[in-house]
Amino acid sequence: MNAEFECRPDCGACCTAVSIASAIPGMPGGKPAGVPCVQLDERRRCKLFGRPERPAVCGGLPPSPEMCGSSAEEAFAYLEWLERETTP
Repeated sequence: MNAEFECRPDCGACCTAVSIASAIPGMPGGKPAGVPCVQLDERRRCKLFGRPERPAVCGGLPPSPEMCGSSAEEAFAYLEWLERETTP
């Protein structure tokens, strides 16, 4: 996680808005965009953070001011846009 910018509690945008093609514990086929990951806890934070079973794509998507914006709503809007722009 970026030491200068950390995930905000109760967001989960990156674990919901984007698709994940690789297996996730509890979701062996990955997940489509818009579906919350089963590994989100009650504060919408990753239960696999820092663990080896966390998908590599998740570790490669660190929080940043551009991606996260100033609210969960801004984060969802940005990540939904990114998902649309990068879907083949």
